[in-house]
Amino acid sequence: MMSREHLVNAIVIALLVLVPLLALVLDEPYLITLATRVSILAMAGVGLNLALGYGGLVSLGHAAFFGVGGYVTGILASHALNYEPIMQTPWMIQGSTEMPVIWICAALVCGVLALLIGALSLRTTGVYFIMITLAFAQMLYYFSISWPTYGGEDGLSVYLRNTFPGLNTMNGIHFFAISFAWLLAALWLSSALVQSRFGLALQAARQNPVRVAAVGIAPYKVQLTAFVISGVITGVAGALYTDLNRFVSPSVLSWHTSGEIMVFVILGGVARLVGPLVGAAVFIILEQSLGGISENWQFWLGALLIVVVLHARGGVMGFLAPENGHA
Repeated sequence: MMSREHLVNAIVIALLVLVPLLALVLDEPYLITLATRVSILAMAGVGLNLALGYGGLVSLGHAAFFGVGGYVTGILASHALNYEPIMQTPWMIQGSTEMPVIWICAALVCGVLALLIGALSLRTTGVYFIMITLAFAQMLYYFSISWPTYGGEDGLSVYLRNTFPGLNTMNGIHFFAISFAWLLAALWLSSALVQSRFGLALQAARQNPVRVAAVGIAPYKVQLTAFVISGVITGVAGALYTDLNRFVSPSVLSWHTSGEIMVFVILGGVARLVGPLVGAAVFIILEQSLGGISENWQFWLGALLIVVVLHARGGVMGFLAPENGHA
């Protein structure tokens, strides 16, 4: 028999699919863009949730992976299309406008970056871990501002979305399908990992690393592996986000981005499979409904977040599916 959480998960995912279909009927392409944005941001949240929710690794530096994934997309596309002043650089990158190639490159670069950041950050715990991850992200943020070759603080435009075999990526519903497929893949991977022996070891390392070490499992290696996988998922989400906007700027590397991704996880439900999806959807709905009323709409988001933290620690998913099991 399907549990309540499994049922809620299925309904949430189905509702996300229905939005672009409804948009086609109503001839409202902007709704398709919003659904695509929710899918991509939710995927970034799924990446953080693996480290934060299941591993207890409170990272304020996931903007580093989200932004680097985005810049990999912009840099490869700009070199492939020979943008100026790209051609004036003393080195040459072959570049590519093929999405599968870009995704592989983004995953590899973000994986290596996560390995380096994680290897150093995981030597600390608590607030020190939070501050080190934040410091790495801020270092990359200021580096991107001071790198005029790729736009500096003005950012880098891609102009056209990169290509995917058999699909027209400039078509909103086609690009939504790509983003939604990636979200499903990230959710499946997260679920499979959490339910595996690796996932059990990761959750045990979060609760009591001393006991985990006593039975012969190295908590450091388990947490580092989870951190790298988390960084790869978030990095590919960043690559998709750049293609969605056809633009990438240093703002995606700032601590604000890390904070927003964490808000998705906390608002939707920490350590809940579709929690990041629910959180991202609530965030976008508030932004669209209140943003036109007041430029200070984040005040109401903050108020909602305080209520969730104080009275609904399971987030929205904790309210919808209060049982303790995970999907």
